[in-house]
Amino acid sequence: MNLKDKYQKEVIPQMMEKFGYKNVMAVPKIKKVVLNSCFGKEVVNKTGQEREKVIKNISQDLVAISGQKPKVVKAKKSVSGFKLRSGIEIAAVVTLRKNKMYDFLEKLVYLTLPRLRDFRGLNAKSIDKKGNLTIGFREDIAFPEIVAEKEKTIFGLEVTIAINAKSKEEGLGLFKLMGFPFKEEKKKK
Repeated sequence: MNLKDKYQKEVIPQMMEKFGYKNVMAVPKIKKVVLNSCFGKEVVNKTGQEREKVIKNISQDLVAISGQKPKVVKAKKSVSGFKLRSGIEIAAVVTLRKNKMYDFLEKLVYLTLPRLRDFRGLNAKSIDKKGNLTIGFREDIAFPEIVAEKEKTIFGLEVTIAINAKSKEEGLGLFKLMGFPFKEEKKKK
C-alpha cells in the first residue's frame, strides 16, 4: 500500500477518531514538499565558470533526488560580511505536489531515513507550531539516487513538509500515523 492510499484508508479515520473531527475535509493533509539547498559558501569565492559547474552539479543531484528541475534563486542584495553580491545564484529550490510529492515521501520514509548514519528517529521539535516538519540533511549522499563515489560536490539540503494543520499536536499525530519514525520521548521522573 502506497502512502497516498494509506492516508485515505487508514490515517483519515484514525485522525477523525483521535481529534474528533466531524468532517473528512477537516483532517489535516500534506499540501507540498519543498527541497531547499543553499550553496552560497561553495560559490562565493569562485570564478564564473567554476561557479556554474558547482551549480550545475548540485542542480543535477536535486533533479535525481526529486524528479523535478530546481529553481535557482539569486541573492537580492549584497552583504559584504558574507562576501555576497546581488545577482549571484545562492540556492536551488524544488516544490513537489500531488503524486510526485507522495512518491518522494515514500522514498524518504522507507529508504532514505533508515540509511542515515546513527539515525534514531526524527525529533518532535522539528515540527513548528503550524504542524510543518523540517528535516535537515548534512549530506546529499543519504539519498539512494546519489552515488558517493561519483559525487564531486557533497552538499546539504533541507526538506520541509507543509501541511494544513492548526497545531503542532495535529501535525505530529498525522506524521506518526503516516509512518514517519519519531524518537520516543523520555519521561521525566
